[in-house]
Amino acid sequence: MLDDLILIALLLCAYLYWFNGQQAKEIALKAVRAHCLNLDVQMLDEYVALSGIRLKREPTGKIRLRRTFLFEFSSTGNERYNGVCIMVGKRVESIQMEPYRIDD
Repeated sequence: MLDDLILIALLLCAYLYWFNGQQAKEIALKAVRAHCLNLDVQMLDEYVALSGIRLKREPTGKIRLRRTFLFEFSSTGNERYNGVCIMVGKRVESIQMEPYRIDD
């Protein structure tokens, strides 16, 4: 009986972790799309990939998950450049992009 409860609790925790990660990924994808649109570059593959996760303490003292997502973009259509979106919890902390060429 106790083993079943522990198993159910572990499965529930795994599901909540996965669900929270999917929400963060969707927020990151929307933020990156808007950022690329604002800079007049093309987001390639319409995809962000989780590349790292760790704990981070906020100034308020709360500990949150810090997720790093990678994406690719193009400014001219010929080259591919890399970018990084950093999320803390469900908040976008920063979006960084490699220097890219601008055609006139």
